Amino acid sequence: QVQLEESGGGLVQAGGSLRLSCAASGRSFSPLAMGWFRRAPGQEREFVASISRTGRGTLYADSVKGRFTISRDNAKNTVYLQMNSLKPEDTAAYYCATRKYITASSSPYDYDYWGQGTQVTVSS
Repeated sequence: QVQLEESGGGLVQAGGSLRLSCAASGRSFSPLAMGWFRRAPGQEREFVASISRTGRGTLYADSVKGRFTISRDNAKNTVYLQMNSLKPEDTAAYYCATRKYITASSSPYDYDYWGQGTQVTVSS
């Protein structure tokens, strides 16, 4: 089994920044592709960003491109999401996920393990 634990969420004013972290653990875990998704109240789950095993491949949703940066530290089994220039529409629960392949993916159906989520609230 693989466990994923997100942290770093909170309340921030519009234009501010937050950095989310996702620590992976478990006997069967080895560094593979990981991703961030979000779900706002009453809305569908939405892709945010994904990163390949090596970190050389990344994908971003158009809505966050240029503002968010995904990165990883495989020595720490941790993936990060640096969020800058936050907007009220970024308010959501943010979830990290990992998949059993090395390449990044924007489809939630490609992911096998999910964290419990961390709340990000951006005030106007």
